[in-house]
Amino acid sequence: MRQIVLDTETTGINPKLGNRVIEIGCVELVDRKLTGNNFHRYINPDRESEEGALNVHGLTTEFLSDKPRFHEIVEELREYIRGAEVIIHNAPFDLGFLNHEFRMLNLPSFDEHIGGVIDTLVQAKELRPGKRNSLDALCDFYGISNAHRKLHGALLDAELLADVYLAMTRGQNSLGMDIEEETSAGGIQLEQVALAEILVVRASSDEMAAHEELLNGLDKAVKGTCIWRTPVA
Repeated sequence: MRQIVLDTETTGINPKLGNRVIEIGCVELVDRKLTGNNFHRYINPDRESEEGALNVHGLTTEFLSDKPRFHEIVEELREYIRGAEVIIHNAPFDLGFLNHEFRMLNLPSFDEHIGGVIDTLVQAKELRPGKRNSLDALCDFYGISNAHRKLHGALLDAELLADVYLAMTRGQNSLGMDIEEETSAGGIQLEQVALAEILVVRASSDEMAAHEELLNGLDKAVKGTCIWRTPVA
């Protein structure tokens, strides 16, 4: 299974307003192992970055002025990502920009080159509802050092996201099903292996109080009892 963890940096937040991709960073995973076959390019957007975006990535117009344009690196990118499952944090943002860049070159959309998308932000929200799920927050939660991350950078963020994704989905490798043991003549009896210990982390008193406050607000909103307080039949 080939997966590509991808991140971009851009001149702003909306490609429809003329903003462009200025950096692409990709990290390759094969069978959940880092291969070192990474893809990283800076791109000259032929425009300045908006102030807010520049404060995030620090990639100045002067620095990007001698870098290739998107059309000069797109064939390398197409070949690199072709058929792979792509892992992105907040996928609609990056896909929106990449699809826009591909359309401007009259190419099939970025989506059409790949074998699917995993949005780690969606996954994190399902695993940690109500929590901060930025890349920095997930690095803190999973014990992944990001002390060297002073500014956003596409390759650095893709490397961090690869570590976060592997940590976040590690339990998927140990999931099992209760299967009735079967033996047959001449067969080999397999050794039974104990499943990993299930850890139960209970809510703190502060979290319980915050939860109760949230339910009270829902009760007020529906002018009655919200569904979360309704006993299960």
